[in-house]
Amino acid sequence: QFLRVTKQYLPHVARLCLISTFLEDGIRMWIQWSEQRDYIDGTWNCGYFLASVFVFINLFGQLSGCILVLSRNFVQYACFGLFGIIALQTIAYSILWDLKFLMR
Repeated sequence: QFLRVTKQYLPHVARLCLISTFLEDGIRMWIQWSEQRDYIDGTWNCGYFLASVFVFINLFGQLSGCILVLSRNFVQYACFGLFGIIALQTIAYSILWDLKFLMR
């Protein structure tokens, strides 16, 4: 009985669970814009403009990918975009050399 009632909502809940990390990270980038920009600028010495561009690409890529996955539009392209964001963050935040964080 429960499955019959909730069957139409389960795919949406499953998709939300799968993209929840990206959604949270995108919202956090929006809320902590200046802290993220200052961290990238301090780490890479690239200036406020390039650091802001990086944070914007991160924010826009994650939120737009989440919206596309949830709306079931261009899901394959959205997943490729989210994978690209992961690759970009791995390089930008030097995660590649932090084995403990990378394994998590």
